[in-house]
Order: sequence, then structure tokens, then C-alpha cells
Amino acid sequence: MAGFQGKSILVLGGSRGIGAAIVRRFAAEGAGVTFTYAGSEEAAERLAAETETRAVRTDSADRDAVIARVRDSGALNVLVVNAGVAIFGDPLEQDPNAVDRLIRINVHAPYHASVEAARRMPEGGRIIVIGSVNGDCVPFPGLSAYSMSKSALQGMARGLARDFAPRGITVNVVQPGPIDTDMNPVDGPLKDIVYPHMAIQRHGRAEDVAGMVAWLAGPEASFVTGAMHTIDGGFGA
Repeated sequence: MAGFQGKSILVLGGSRGIGAAIVRRFAAEGAGVTFTYAGSEEAAERLAAETETRAVRTDSADRDAVIARVRDSGALNVLVVNAGVAIFGDPLEQDPNAVDRLIRINVHAPYHASVEAARRMPEGGRIIVIGSVNGDCVPFPGLSAYSMSKSALQGMARGLARDFAPRGITVNVVQPGPIDTDMNPVDGPLKDIVYPHMAIQRHGRAEDVAGMVAWLAGPEASFVTGAMHTIDGGFGA
């Protein structure tokens, strides 16, 4: 595959799970890929060597670091914002500092990265943010802060889609449900909780999400913008 030959792509949060699958997909299709990582240096180095891509440490909780990383990446054809964190539990007992950090990573970073990328992005560029089905539905208690952050991405994408449309830049959100990753493994404790609510009662694969991202980044999706693309096995149906 060489569908992205010569394209410059930055993946924020690409060392593990869904992010790593996205890096692999774009690299396999010929793109020049740079991805960021925060704490998973060993995993990032392995992935970079495997895919012949470039790994750079960037803290997505640091607004200035995110903006600098995007700015220094030059004229990107595709920006994918995958970096995100989750905290669950009773909001009356959660650490306010942890909630603020979640908002910095899950909301502030995607916004500032998208705006900075658009400054130099050529005509027909693509901005894709990884959200969550929990931006649409909150089926269990303890998800308030996380769901709030994922719902915020929906308004951001709809607004930026209009702002950047005159230059042919599309902005979309991909909303995974249960995906087999380190955060939510197929043999983990959430299986018995979520499967009864799913039409397809299994975990999805990170490669499934990467496939949707690749389609949104490609020429067939040039008329798709300001939209939420849920891939969740019917969890939110």
C-alpha cells in the first residue's frame, strides 16, 4: 500500500494501543510519520524502529509543548490527536488536579494542536481527533469528567470544520467503544460490564480504528467534515 506516499503526518500519542496502530497503518501506506509519546519511551523506540518513523517525547498536558511540536512539524497533511487519559470514579471524591490534567490533555491539547496545524496545513489537509463513544452516552456512574472531555471534542470539531472549510481542511472525530488495548484489555474487568450493552459482544481491534482514521485522511473522505464517527460494536446504539 502506498496511499499516503509523500504525505507528512503527525500522531499525538502514538506509542501504544490505538495510536500505535495508526502509526503502523500510515507508515505501511508510505507516509512520513512522526509520533509523540509521554512516558512509554521503550515502546516508542521499538515502534519507531519497526515502522521507520520518528518518535519524539511531548507532554500533551503542556500546552506550549504541544503547540511547539505541531509548529516544528511544518506543513502537515494529516494531524491525528490520539493522546488522552481517563479517570473514573465518584466526582465528589476525585482529585481536582487530576480532573484539570485530564481536561488539559483531552480538550486543550486537541484544540491548540488543531489550530496550530491549520496555520501551515496545505489545501485538503485532514485533522482527526480520537474521542470516545462516551461523548455520546454515559451508561454507568463514574464517567462524568471523562465523558465531559469527549463531548467537548464534538463541539470543537463542528466549529473548526466551518472555520477551516474554505481551505478544504476537514475536521472529524473518531469515537471508539471497547477496544482491546492496555487500558481496556479483552481479558480485563470491564468485559462483563460492557458486553451486555453491545450489539457485537466483543472488543474491537486497534487496527479497526486505524482503518477508519486512514479512510478519513484519504481522498474518499474529502466531503466528510464536522462529524462524529462511532466504532463501538453497537455499544451506544
